[in-house]
Amino acid sequence: QVQLVESGGGLVQPGGSLRLSCEVSESIFSIKGMGWYREAPGREREMVASINSGGRTNYADSAKGRFTISGDNAKNTTYLQMNSLKPEGTAVYYCTVALWIESWGTTYDYWGQGTQVTVSS
Repeated sequence: QVQLVESGGGLVQPGGSLRLSCEVSESIFSIKGMGWYREAPGREREMVASINSGGRTNYADSAKGRFTISGDNAKNTTYLQMNSLKPEGTAVYYCTVALWIESWGTTYDYWGQGTQVTVSS
């Protein structure tokens, strides 16, 4: 059973930093990519950052210059370092992983439970 274990959320003041972690546990499938999305109250879920198996990264415009996504292939873990956080960054942050399912001949996306990030003074 594929499980995504997220950690690192919490309350931070504007201008502060947080580091989110997401570990994919007990997967026999190869990881093609991992990413972070967020969902704020009353808004649709949006992509924040992603990284593929080759290390190529992609960021939402709102994250560029302030957030950094990285991965540790040996630990099946991805990290999201968030600096200079703003109140509008308050949301539930979700980790997602794209796994290659050999028997299906395609990738399949798994999602974590989400971790709350609140940016407030």
